[in-house]
Amino acid sequence: MSPPKYVDLLVLAAALAVFLLGSLPMLGFAAGAGVWLVQRGIQILAERLANKELAAGNRQRAMATVGVSTLGRVGLMAIAVLLAGIVEREAGLTSAILVLVLFTVSFAAQGIAHLFDEGPEVRKA
Repeated sequence: MSPPKYVDLLVLAAALAVFLLGSLPMLGFAAGAGVWLVQRGIQILAERLANKELAAGNRQRAMATVGVSTLGRVGLMAIAVLLAGIVEREAGLTSAILVLVLFTVSFAAQGIAHLFDEGPEVRKA
């Protein structure tokens, strides 16, 4: 059995409690959580588009979709953390740490899920 596909969202919910109990800047949580949810939406849309392109036999367009969306999501997160830091220094730090933790959890969960993925069925000749 693979781990939950959206375990990062569970960590994000737990992070809210940490921010509230630790009296951490809520602007940092709002910036980190907001940009994380936006980038996850972009990721889901990009995966759907890439799968559609692969089904149509357009491998280059599928890879371009994955590459552009990945770089765009990283840039979006960096800009959000930077803006939060400009508004309030501590908020920038906490949003950066939140995004880093969410990225690490998401990346690890995707890797573990890939290990348990059976992949496409292979026909025997």
